[in-house]
Amino acid sequence: MEGEAEVMRLSVASDPGLALAQRYGVRGVPTLLVFDGAGNVVYTRVGLPNVEEVVQVVRGQ
Repeated sequence: MEGEAEVMRLSVASDPGLALAQRYGVRGVPTLLVFDGAGNVVYTRVGLPNVEEVVQVVRGQ
């Protein structure tokens, strides 16, 4: 998905990761959040993500 999405990995053990986890209400690890271009959360998954779902969300399908 190169060129279609930017991926960032944060640890809740770091100050920035903990701050963002609190901001977005993360309650379990791992949690995947997908944001649209405006910064809105469009997909949330606690646990291992479903790759097909993520690809569909990122591609707007």
